[in-house]
Amino acid sequence: MKRIGNISMDCGCDYTNLFPKHPWHSNLDHSVGVALIIWNFTHDKKQTLAGLFHDIATPVFKHCIDFMNGDTENQESTEERTSEIIMNSNTIMALLNRDGILLEDVNDYKLYPIADNDSPRLSADRFEYNFGCGFIIHPIWNLSDLKECYNDVQILKNEDGIDELGFRHLEVAEKYIAVISKLWPWWINDEDRTSMQFFADMCASMNNLGYLSIEDLYNLSESEVIERFRICDYYLSDCFKKFENTSECFRSEEMVSDKYCVNIKGKRRFINPLVHEGDLYGRVYDLSLKAKADIDEYMNIPIDGYTYLDFDFKPIYKSKVYTKK
Repeated sequence: MKRIGNISMDCGCDYTNLFPKHPWHSNLDHSVGVALIIWNFTHDKKQTLAGLFHDIATPVFKHCIDFMNGDTENQESTEERTSEIIMNSNTIMALLNRDGILLEDVNDYKLYPIADNDSPRLSADRFEYNFGCGFIIHPIWNLSDLKECYNDVQILKNEDGIDELGFRHLEVAEKYIAVISKLWPWWINDEDRTSMQFFADMCASMNNLGYLSIEDLYNLSESEVIERFRICDYYLSDCFKKFENTSECFRSEEMVSDKYCVNIKGKRRFINPLVHEGDLYGRVYDLSLKAKADIDEYMNIPIDGYTYLDFDFKPIYKSKVYTKK
């Protein structure tokens, strides 16, 4: 678990001047937050531990490695190692045995809908990263509004009769959407998608030239991999230096041949939570014109065309590595 304290929630965006600097916010911070949210609403140890462990297999640069695997829209290609990593930890397995908890009780947080469910439903995972990233990385929350939204949430039954986190008051749900809908565009903007694809291509190139193994992505810290970028062959290290120093991303309707130019879709992350206030029950999108307008505005942001950085970088392919191990 300590390993993911050296992995940022910002998917490599900490390492370039394309983005403003912000305090370090790690995957471990996120995982502990998810576990605390689950415990707050369930007091169930199995669900809580599943939430704590849900990102234990996260590689360096997080979803950039999903981009490397060709999974730019679902961003779930790296989740398969969770069982292996937990099982290979003598310490974690001893603690689970002490508490009479089986590996299969905690190795897949998708078993527990409070921990994770299908987007755009509200789960502890989405709840945390919309709070954490919106408070630390892209500061849009003030603490009083964050507390008000968190304290208004309860466990409800959704349309399928399954437990789901939802709001007690429509007004608070509207406020929640008004705030987090300002965060969502950051995760699909040109700079973000281009930066993530650059890391994907950089890691693939390093792997193809033997500077970085697939196992390294799951065992090293981000700072250790960054150091390898800087000391590998001249071409890759020079391209990474240019990436670090670049501060602007450009758009084009067609491919630009002499620049680092990509055409990449991203994952639309958003939430349409339940509300149950008296006789009022349903999704905030259907109950509130204001929330509907906020969500529609985000959903109508186009993700198309080419984006490019003002230097040339051609990924190095020796063999196809865009597959899961």
